[in-house]
Amino acid sequence: MENDKTPQQKLDYNLLFILFLMAIISAIAIDSAEPSLPLKLQEVNFAQKQLMWYGVGAFVIAATMIIDYDRFFQIAWYLYGFGMLLLLGLELGVPGTQTIKGATSWYSLGPLGNFQPSELMKIFMIIVLSRIIVNHREKNPNPTIEDDFKLLGKMVLATLPPLLLLMKQPDLGMSMVFTAILGSLILVSGIRWRIIFGIIFSGIVAAATLVFIYFKFPDFFHKYILKEYQLDRFYGWLAPYEYSNEQGFQLIRSLLAIGSGELYGKGYQNLEVYLPEAHTDFIFGVIAEQFGFIGASIVISLFFLLVYRMIHTALESHDLFGSYLCAGVIGMITFQVFQNIGMTIGLLPITGLPLPFISYGGSSLATYMIAIGLVLNVRSRTKKFMFSSEHQ
Repeated sequence: MENDKTPQQKLDYNLLFILFLMAIISAIAIDSAEPSLPLKLQEVNFAQKQLMWYGVGAFVIAATMIIDYDRFFQIAWYLYGFGMLLLLGLELGVPGTQTIKGATSWYSLGPLGNFQPSELMKIFMIIVLSRIIVNHREKNPNPTIEDDFKLLGKMVLATLPPLLLLMKQPDLGMSMVFTAILGSLILVSGIRWRIIFGIIFSGIVAAATLVFIYFKFPDFFHKYILKEYQLDRFYGWLAPYEYSNEQGFQLIRSLLAIGSGELYGKGYQNLEVYLPEAHTDFIFGVIAEQFGFIGASIVISLFFLLVYRMIHTALESHDLFGSYLCAGVIGMITFQVFQNIGMTIGLLPITGLPLPFISYGGSSLATYMIAIGLVLNVRSRTKKFMFSSEHQ
């Protein structure tokens, strides 16, 4: 017997409450970081603007949920094409393109700020890859190893065009996010594990080859593989104290801020360590300095709970497309959280990726809200049955 509920009754209120807590933490952290920002930036009330974007995000979630997620399946390639046009516009330098810190990754929207189309393209990529997997599985219910390689090829071919455009901007951090989305969906696509292990081994070999080229053919490496400023991030990561005045400056300041917070922190707005990009990339360091290990642990725990609720929705869904949408969102958010926190503690190189839902940023926050809207959309249209083992 089917358990009928309205979409409102099927809302994951636990997930929404987690978002509410993140909005509060984000506003408090950004507000406390504002006095340490350069004087020009102190004229802007970033905390207020972040709450405004959360308000916009609430409408974005509602709008995303109005449309049955099956409709996204039908228009997946149209969305992909629209995203590619936006990225190509940046490459062609159409009016409104913005170059910030050497990367042409934004459009200027005047008083609304800057819009980064790659943020929106992440969502389109998740939708398209999910559709590719579903279509392939429907055509090949009993896939051979050859079918698995075909599916892998389709997914890679769909990911390559936006990935190449992102690398050309250049935007290494966002390129890594797209790779993470691809990787997470490959893991759940049903492709045989021996193929996946082969991909991992190939990645290790490729990394070793790059290291070999760097030492043996440095001129070729600098010209065709990584730019000097991108290499600087690796220098600053691997030996921050040797490059303390330049490449390692951000990491050293971040480690000082996090370490000085100790267990309980120094208290609200008691920031003694200067952090560059304190309200965006290094917001985790601001939280750790003020609220210590306990405050930082609470933030990480909220992310664990957020991912847990999304995994629950993915497993509960009886529709493959819905499950894959959730898996792509989980992969995207999990990677960005791991990368951002990892770079602030020296575990990973600094890439400039924001901390989802916490760092200040309009287009990035709106993107995360669309992603959450997709997950809530899947949950609200998942039917439960009275005697199903999944019934709660």
